[in-house]
Amino acid sequence: MSAPERAALFSETACDTNNAKSEKQRKAGCPKPQPGGTAGGCTFDGAMITLVPIADSAHVVHGPIACAGNSWDGRGSLSSGPTLYRHGFTTDMSENDVVLGGEQRLFDTVCEIVERYAPPAVFVYSTCVTAMIGDDLDAVCASASAQTGVPVIPVEAPGFVGNKNLGNKIAGQALLDHVIGTVEPDDAGPLDVNLIGEYNIAGELWDVLPVLRRLGLRVRACISGDARYRDVAAAHRARATMVVCSRALLGLARGLEERYGIPWFEGSFYGTRAMADSLRGFARLLDDDDLTRRTEELIAAEEAATEAAIAPYRARLAGRKAVLYTGGVKSWSIVSALQELGIEVVGSGITKSSDGDVDRIRELLGDSKMIKDSSPRELLRVAEDTGADILVAGGRNQYTALKGRLPFLDINQERHIPYAGYTGMVEFARQLDMAIASPVWEQVRRPAPWDAADAGARDGHAAEAA
Repeated sequence: MSAPERAALFSETACDTNNAKSEKQRKAGCPKPQPGGTAGGCTFDGAMITLVPIADSAHVVHGPIACAGNSWDGRGSLSSGPTLYRHGFTTDMSENDVVLGGEQRLFDTVCEIVERYAPPAVFVYSTCVTAMIGDDLDAVCASASAQTGVPVIPVEAPGFVGNKNLGNKIAGQALLDHVIGTVEPDDAGPLDVNLIGEYNIAGELWDVLPVLRRLGLRVRACISGDARYRDVAAAHRARATMVVCSRALLGLARGLEERYGIPWFEGSFYGTRAMADSLRGFARLLDDDDLTRRTEELIAAEEAATEAAIAPYRARLAGRKAVLYTGGVKSWSIVSALQELGIEVVGSGITKSSDGDVDRIRELLGDSKMIKDSSPRELLRVAEDTGADILVAGGRNQYTALKGRLPFLDINQERHIPYAGYTGMVEFARQLDMAIASPVWEQVRRPAPWDAADAGARDGHAAEAA
């Protein structure tokens, strides 16, 4: 992908933040990453985590073996069938390949993968090394596709060009340019929908699909959790699209609307309030009176059942305080879910949130509770000053919570417990209750026996001296 093409990805007409910029600011794109700024994920990582959940396809990293090894299994996306996506394919480039070029090595790798595994498609990811030596990814992929008869999709997202969000954008553009529209389904229906930015973390998609099926909605393509290549390629025949998570994939939703006339909206499946809004969003876009009626009936029934299930937990959680540090849609939708349980959110991190996410957080919490410094010291300071009962964050902050002797709940992509949908809301309440009520916290906050003994001895000596 050329520099002008990458720059065009930043001119996102569907993004409120981009629309608020001047023409000069828009041309400048997003802020360039500072040293250490890609510690949360480079462009290559962003492209990988977006596309690798397409479970039946082969995913080849064209570069040194460390690029494949360090990025493997970075997101806990699950599959209900094929497991080919779990294979870590790489060209394993050496110094000789850097000197002589790695194009032939890539061509041979793709041909061998197709011969041994017969995937419906092969995605090829460039890396910093292959981009710097000038390997022509487009030409090699075209030749390999002609040789094997299998689609070979180039994803030109070397890590040095930007952060993880740019990788998401490049991955979405690759789907638009090379995949979507290449397969015509023979069973297109009036209630087919797409989900964009749903990665089936810990199997969350499987808690949402039954609810959609009860309304007669069929997910034509989920991009990209538990996805199949042919389903993604037929995404252009859906009637509505929901952007679930990544604002970086707004360009994909807009592209589907511009090229195929598919309307879209943003939503979330975390919490009963957000779940209801999402179901109503589909009913609104599909413009079906019967669907609208059935949607309201289902929401009423599910909310009543969920309310009964979480009532015991709410009684124990009401009045508790939480510090939330996550990003994207979770930075505001989890706030709503916590508030539904009677938990006061005393602080929410915004360093990984877009301006749109920040606006939603501000509506829920106000400015005073937004945490701009994400350092462990600041998170612990906020927790101590506010008397927080729990830190809800990603796995990398688990040690921060344990160091501060504070209950912790993992909410990010490394977790193994689903929290989406109505059943996920009940599980979310249960896990919060278990974390806060664990007897271990009372024990670890007590002085150590030897410290208590020393304190007693000092008190005794002081009394004798008096």
